[in-house]
Amino acid sequence: QVQLVESGGGLVQPGGSLRLSCAASRSIFSINTMAWYRQAPGKQRELVAVISSGGSTHYEDSVKGRFTISRDNAKNTVYLQMNSLQPEDTAVYYCNAADKTWPLSYWGQGTQVTVSS
Repeated sequence: QVQLVESGGGLVQPGGSLRLSCAASRSIFSINTMAWYRQAPGKQRELVAVISSGGSTHYEDSVKGRFTISRDNAKNTVYLQMNSLQPEDTAVYYCNAADKTWPLSYWGQGTQVTVSS
């Protein structure tokens, strides 16, 4: 089991940047995947970026080249660096931890990101 706490959301103008953080209550060193999802009003939750325990990454097409996911195992924290933000990036962003030995994955409470002028 793991508890996840996101931070770093806020209001930013188009073209701006934000860095989201996801702090875990235990070591993330061996957790198979850590990921960021987002959910915009009236839309389904979608995968934004994922990073494996080995450091492999995968991004949703619309954020490739703009967002970067990383993990700091020493700090039990996963980050999402978001650059060139656009209004369509507005959503609640959630951190997720999943492991093949777990019956369920774990979610944080979410952090709001609003991109508007």
